[in-house]
Amino acid sequence: MTQKFDILVIGGGLGGLVSALILAKEGYYVGLVEKNQQFGGNLQTFSRDKVIFDTGVHYIGGLSEGQNLHTYFKYLGILDDLQLKKMDEDGYDIITFDDDPNEYKHAQGYKKFKESLLNQFPEEEQAIDAYIQKLKETCDGFTLYRMRKSETYQEKPEVLQEGIQEFIESITDNKKLQSVLVGSNLLYAGNGYKTPLYMHALAVNSYIESSYRIIRGGSQITKALLKQFRKLGGKTFKRQQVVRLETENGAVTKLHTDKGMILGADTFISNVDPKMTLKMLPEDAFRKSFVNRIENIESTVAAFSLYLVLKPGTFPYINSNIYHFKDTESVWDSINYTDENWPKTYMISMGLSKEDEEWADNLTVMTYMKFDEVKPWADTINTVVHKNQRGETYEEFKAAKAEILIRELEKKFPDIREKIEAVYTSTPLSYRDYIGCNKGAMYGYVKDAANPMKSFISPKTRLKNLFFTGQSLNMHGILGVTISGIITCSEILGREYLLDKILKKTKKEVV
Repeated sequence: MTQKFDILVIGGGLGGLVSALILAKEGYYVGLVEKNQQFGGNLQTFSRDKVIFDTGVHYIGGLSEGQNLHTYFKYLGILDDLQLKKMDEDGYDIITFDDDPNEYKHAQGYKKFKESLLNQFPEEEQAIDAYIQKLKETCDGFTLYRMRKSETYQEKPEVLQEGIQEFIESITDNKKLQSVLVGSNLLYAGNGYKTPLYMHALAVNSYIESSYRIIRGGSQITKALLKQFRKLGGKTFKRQQVVRLETENGAVTKLHTDKGMILGADTFISNVDPKMTLKMLPEDAFRKSFVNRIENIESTVAAFSLYLVLKPGTFPYINSNIYHFKDTESVWDSINYTDENWPKTYMISMGLSKEDEEWADNLTVMTYMKFDEVKPWADTINTVVHKNQRGETYEEFKAAKAEILIRELEKKFPDIREKIEAVYTSTPLSYRDYIGCNKGAMYGYVKDAANPMKSFISPKTRLKNLFFTGQSLNMHGILGVTISGIITCSEILGREYLLDKILKKTKKEVV
């Protein structure tokens, strides 16, 4: 007999977890189905040599009292379960360049942020003021980001159509300042004139407001969400990959997994990449024009990550992230690298196992990698659940890339090689297999200021009881995906009703 739920959520990443928990809080009987051993998607952590590494979440913003993510997490009931460390208020992000010994710091709080930049660009006060004002104005255009009521969560077209590079070039001719202002663009895979300003603004504003690391990794968020979900009677299924969705009379009726499990529900939410969700459905479930549009949306670039286990007591803990570029021009086109100049940029981050860390036990370096580079092994799967070693050539490929990155690190930290205990890596295939994103895409679908509706995905679908959520729906990142879960649940519960619940819970008046 098929087990029946009110709502089934497919994919246990953050969007699925948030959606499942919100609906469980409203009294629905909710099931959450995950293909991997570990829930969390990009929140997953892994351990090597007793050292914990994050797969995708290196810091989070907007988590101080009264800020947006703090409000949403408080409503979800998970704040008390999170151990956090505030990052360096004088420089949570540090921007550096090959040909420049200076460090350019992004400070927390707009007053400090401005002061820090003015120290190094004293002639650019007007440009810095214009930049700060634009960030705030752009964020004001997004209702759920600012926790406001609205008849719709679809933003005005003019907010979506302004490009980041065009704006930055309009406020200053100083190439170095331009590069410093957008120096953390690996956060959203920034790509010159194509990337919309709002993607930059929504991400950077949150970190300027407040920046935190999660002690012992992002999986703490997963554990806290699952704890609340199960407390409310939600049921979880792991190591069950959904392979088919059964439909009848314009609605989904059942899901089938690779292990032969069949579950039914009145409503289904997919937190799986829409491209991959469509492959679970019958060919005639959607119009061909819709299927073609989804299939042709460009996925963002993928990543290669280097995970270093450090020898005890050799490398001081850095309470900041470092974004490094070969030169100022690389800031705008790091995605467009060649074999000869890879990597044009990288990000350095550190995890921590306790709040008073003095010495680092790990270091993660992340940079861009095109999926084409790993195409020779694209037909293999390698996870905890599905063991399928990709072979010696793949290991040689990863080792060669790791060596290139370590040589780049030596330019900044000349003695780092002697401080490394062990080296581990991940490629776009790792992200694809563990996270379930198309071609290992870092951030869902490419947003284009020239054509903002091309990558627009509505949470509602033609199938009356199937909804989408996750990073492909709205924005990526912890805040963006949390909001996407709220948007999806709003379609089921009602927009005003849900936002009233959230703000009432946090004792904040609706603006």
